[in-house]
Amino acid sequence: MPLPKKQIYTSEDYWNLPDGQRAELIGGKLYSMAPPNFLHQKLVMELAGTIREYIKSHNGTCEVIPAPFAVNLDANDTDWVEPDISVVCDKSKLDDRGCNGAPDWIVEIISPSSRKRDYATKNALYSEAGVREYWIVDPAKKRITVYYYEDDVAPSLYTFDMSVPCGIFPDLKITINDLL
Repeated sequence: MPLPKKQIYTSEDYWNLPDGQRAELIGGKLYSMAPPNFLHQKLVMELAGTIREYIKSHNGTCEVIPAPFAVNLDANDTDWVEPDISVVCDKSKLDDRGCNGAPDWIVEIISPSSRKRDYATKNALYSEAGVREYWIVDPAKKRITVYYYEDDVAPSLYTFDMSVPCGIFPDLKITINDLL
């Protein structure tokens, strides 16, 4: 079913999408989301599991939540995203609808239909909202782009066979090829 056509969409439009219709609301515009492929879902599951096991083994309290999971980055009426993986350390941000405010760490797995949005639009949105760390995992290029927003430095690039250090958990390193 096609998304309704309006100039500016709001949270009400987002929350009243037809059952089964996934979309993100960014800057008052609705972006339909295509179903992910097998590799995308495998990466989400393996990464989320690795992060969750790390947190549990270190008696951490952060929550690891895979998509679909609604995130209202700046608690306004025009931005609701569904990151592939959200790591939220401030549990007061969580409620039955999702996360209200910026997660500490977001991981997006690139799909052909989301490439531009994940690299450009969401990158700016996540940085402005206060996300501490953002990973873009690109299966087509076998590359991970990591933004450590707290350090205010240029992004770091890694290949799937390299060990990628996590900024918010200093002794956590993940090699994507080890998960496949």
